[in-house]
Amino acid sequence: SGGGKSSALKMLEDAGFYCVDNLPVSLVEKFAELVFVPGSEISKVALGLDVRSDQSFQDATRVLEKLKSDGYKLEILFMEADENVLIKRYKETRRIHPLALDGRVEDGVGRERQVLEKIRRQADYVIDTSHLLTRELKEELDRYSIIRIVTAVERADVVVLVIDATEGVTEQDAKIAGIAHDRGKGMIVAVNKWDAIEKNDKTIYEFSRKVREVLSFMPYAEILFISAETGQRLGKLFETIDMVIENQTLRIQTGVLNEIIMEATAMQQPPSDKGKRLKIFYVTQVAVKPPTFVIFVNDKELMHFSYTRYLENRIRDTFGFKGTSLKLIIRERKDQG
Repeated sequence: SGGGKSSALKMLEDAGFYCVDNLPVSLVEKFAELVFVPGSEISKVALGLDVRSDQSFQDATRVLEKLKSDGYKLEILFMEADENVLIKRYKETRRIHPLALDGRVEDGVGRERQVLEKIRRQADYVIDTSHLLTRELKEELDRYSIIRIVTAVERADVVVLVIDATEGVTEQDAKIAGIAHDRGKGMIVAVNKWDAIEKNDKTIYEFSRKVREVLSFMPYAEILFISAETGQRLGKLFETIDMVIENQTLRIQTGVLNEIIMEATAMQQPPSDKGKRLKIFYVTQVAVKPPTFVIFVNDKELMHFSYTRYLENRIRDTFGFKGTSLKLIIRERKDQG
């Protein structure tokens, strides 16, 4: 989720809800299909939807009723609405729990937590019109942000890092990417608010280059340019998530893998030191998420980092593995001299 997530939605995330902000109403059904799958650990979901018009409000309500009738357990839907629309709908239906209808929560963290606890127990649909974040609440959220990030990343197979096109990759964005990389997660960088950028025929190239420079430790990451507000390329985002999941779980037959490695060593001779040359006996894949390969050699001290990267690139050239890190483990087999 990108910046600007409401205070209440962040607190619900702390309370164990799976949270997604700025989700277009048109993608709610697709989202539910992806999240509520057999064996999923996700049971409580909070969505931040923009329903600032009568039509979007009606669409959201219709979709949610359909999902509930289909058996999806959306315990809470979190909408950010225009105050006038909210009040009008609340008076008409009495089915929406009004949170801070005056548009503000000013009496501190404790009061807001009480309101949210009540919502968690009672509400099916929740609307947040609180646009003011108290200083105390912001500081509290900041303290817990890194814990939430690590927990969310460890639970994920694929991390979608949403960055603001008007800001570029921030220090916090880079930290999140580093956490995902260290844990071998699939990685997609979604550049949001792309509709707000003035563009020419080189804009995407230049922006991609800057992203790659900052996130140079993960050249495998997929980059998409989207707009949550207009829905631009959001369908492509879900397709890319599916692709990265497939790559995270892709297995390569040992025979095919070793043919590629043999060709690679023939094209570029392994390194040597003091008259002793590195020999690669064979390679096998031992795990997925991320795809993990063990390379058996005569002396692992001879395996220079640059040659390991060369072999990784040859594997990627052949099998793709877009959007996912690869883990290469070097082991010695002395008995094959």
